[in-house]
Amino acid sequence: MPQPFLRLAAGLHRTCYNVLLASPPRESLEDSFRETEMATFFIEQFGCRATQADAAAIERQLRARGFNRASDRDTADVVVVNTCTVTAAADAQARRAIRALHRNNPNVRIIATGCYAQRAPEELAALSGVEWVVGNSHKPEIPRLAESWHARSGAAFVPLGSFAALDVTASPRSAQILTGDVFELAEVLVAPVEGGEADHTRPLLKIQDGCNQRCSFCVIPFVRGRSRSLVPERVIEEICALVTRGYREVVLTGIHLGSYGRDLAARVDLLALVRRILDETPLERLRLSSIEPMDVTEDLIALVASNERIARHFHIPLQSGVDRILAAMRRWYRAEQYARRLEWIRAWLPDAAIGADVMAGFPGETQAEHDATLEFIRALPFTYLHVFSF
Repeated sequence: MPQPFLRLAAGLHRTCYNVLLASPPRESLEDSFRETEMATFFIEQFGCRATQADAAAIERQLRARGFNRASDRDTADVVVVNTCTVTAAADAQARRAIRALHRNNPNVRIIATGCYAQRAPEELAALSGVEWVVGNSHKPEIPRLAESWHARSGAAFVPLGSFAALDVTASPRSAQILTGDVFELAEVLVAPVEGGEADHTRPLLKIQDGCNQRCSFCVIPFVRGRSRSLVPERVIEEICALVTRGYREVVLTGIHLGSYGRDLAARVDLLALVRRILDETPLERLRLSSIEPMDVTEDLIALVASNERIARHFHIPLQSGVDRILAAMRRWYRAEQYARRLEWIRAWLPDAAIGADVMAGFPGETQAEHDATLEFIRALPFTYLHVFSF
């Protein structure tokens, strides 16, 4: 049986395409699309707040091209499965969802995207019903893929105009892979997740993506690329638009939120951005999502304490309370440094909510070290914990 994909490699960069040859001019595709009935889409979402924000950006782009959102996945013409790959369980969950989609609606066109699609596209391409696997490197192409399908309703796949320069060859109809070097990404997909998690009233606004750290347990830098930030002016613009639509609170989120601005030509940091938001927008409440321990500075804590428009909430990943395990994890702090930051928060904000991520069962962790982490946690003023097994 032939391989369900075609690899094209050039040096260290890899982009995979597998398309049929016939392709009308891009203008013809767009004219044909406008003349046909609008297609429907549904986004099946997995993973963290960053993937939720990516899904919101894809939805914004699809709507801009005339697609309508279906009420459920089983009635949609196109379903985008936005995957997570932080654990093997997350991979398995995505595979089960795709199989169920295909079983319940064999005619649905499935696009698998997200972190799992970037890490192991061949695994998703092998699943029945998947027609495109699109890595994080090419997520902005998803609306054009969907548009080209609908414009040629009932016909074979066609390559997009933007891919015409590639030297590709014909192959039998099969899942097609579109991935590239994620470390070349320079922009952040932007669209607030309106309604927030579980239809709450707090939109999520992703202002940063990617990560330059290399924690030994984490694959995210390799599927999202280097840290990159949304320019402050765009952040202000998006928040003002949300306020205009009636939202009173916005959550700033990112993969490594505390690294915000370090990549920008006009260097800025998260603290400066927060001050601009408070000065330049009428937003009633600003909330920060997860922040790494070494990015929780006394200046940031003091700003939160001095302004009631910032939620008194800190989520600071811990992972372990034992220095040897933190070093093995390649975390950039030690237990004493972490504890000191919580002491600063309690001194400035006695009523602040403090949460943490904790990992149990990291390779090499002994029972004594696990117990030491438990004692470390008991000694600190946590409000809640997110606990994960390795």
